[in-house]
Amino acid sequence: MINVLVADNHPIVRMGIRQILSDATDIRVIEDAATTTELFEKLDELSPDVLILEMDIPEINGIATLRKMKQEHPDVKVLIYSGQSEDVYALSTIRAGAYGYLSKTAELEYLTKAVRRVSSGSMFITNELAQRLAFDEGTQKPRRFFRKLSTREVEVLKLLASGKRNKEVAQGLNLNEKTVSTYKARLMKKLNVDNMVDLLQQAKALELY
Repeated sequence: MINVLVADNHPIVRMGIRQILSDATDIRVIEDAATTTELFEKLDELSPDVLILEMDIPEINGIATLRKMKQEHPDVKVLIYSGQSEDVYALSTIRAGAYGYLSKTAELEYLTKAVRRVSSGSMFITNELAQRLAFDEGTQKPRRFFRKLSTREVEVLKLLASGKRNKEVAQGLNLNEKTVSTYKARLMKKLNVDNMVDLLQQAKALELY
């Protein structure tokens, strides 16, 4: 039996995931959480095989949550199930320790497949995403740049795009302001821009906000 913990701040999503997975005889949702505080409290009590995690769960962003998971609960395999842009976040979350990424816009049948695959220790992304990652190198779409960005750079860019100042970004990611400025300079270089306005336009093109 695959024991699953669901972490998402939307009650209807948590209920929907339970309903979908209830049809599988080899999968059981043992608990759910709406915030990262609840999540880590329940992880300390339970021993799920798989965590289904929303990127934008409140209190700590999804990538920071993944890093904490790797340190405190390394045996729990994480499947990101999110409304965020998979083209941008799939590789970033996998680099940060997730075993798979599934968009909330994907066909429902993928959810059960993803849980089974991740629980076995294998990686999961949809065939559609795999094809886009493999074949869009020759296009001029801004999303091609996301592969150049590290996971931390994606985090910094997302927070800057949400309107946060360097000091707020530093506090949110436990960095100092000088380090945030360094990341900002790297982002401008990698995204081929020389000012904040153009940087934020790239963030918008990458669907970060």
